[in-house]
Amino acid sequence: MPVVQQSVVLNRLLRLLPAADFEIIAPWLKPVDLPLRTVLAEPDQPVEYAHFLDRGLGSILAISPEGQQAEVGIFGREGFCPTSLALGSDRTINFIVIQADAQGHRIERARLQDAIAKSHGLRNLLALYVQTLQYQTGFTALSNAVHPVDERLARWLLMCHDRSDGDEMALTHEFMSVMLAVRRPTVTTALHVLEGNGFISAERGYITMRNREAMERFAQDAYGKPEAEYRRLIGAMR
Repeated sequence: MPVVQQSVVLNRLLRLLPAADFEIIAPWLKPVDLPLRTVLAEPDQPVEYAHFLDRGLGSILAISPEGQQAEVGIFGREGFCPTSLALGSDRTINFIVIQADAQGHRIERARLQDAIAKSHGLRNLLALYVQTLQYQTGFTALSNAVHPVDERLARWLLMCHDRSDGDEMALTHEFMSVMLAVRRPTVTTALHVLEGNGFISAERGYITMRNREAMERFAQDAYGKPEAEYRRLIGAMR
């Protein structure tokens, strides 16, 4: 299989690497299709691969011993998973799954960690991303505690839109209820609020962004701080 060329990669982290650092990791990157609900990692199990998405969305879930779950992070082409590999671990505490059909590149855990040891540029860039994801996770906990569900939903849809190629997103009520840790009727009510304000349209498992600027204003301080931190440390998300 030919070595992946940096010019064709869409993942933000891989594209931002200096050419010499990309050459260290490139021989071990393998293209991969990741359909909806593909599991990338399971809690407390050895991780085989790290994934760098070019398109699509991944969800990071915390799962209780009783099986209850809630989303604690979201990532797309701006990042990679699981971030624990960049810290020298061989596993993660979270369940990581594809929430919108994705494509990207994967690399064996040992190859990534070897490349990190050899490349200051890769090590530094992945560490910066780990910080931005930690900020996002912390802000998700804060938002779940203090913001009403319609603002939380607005925040989550804005985050999905940040990582999507267009304005139409394949998202079901059931999936949104899991991501927000609320019942489906609560999601339906919140969607009606957003749709009634003209921010989105919702139909047959798809959400279409209609007025992003207005929805950002509606979300108020529920959205924006982690995104600003990503821009400060790494650059534009798209």
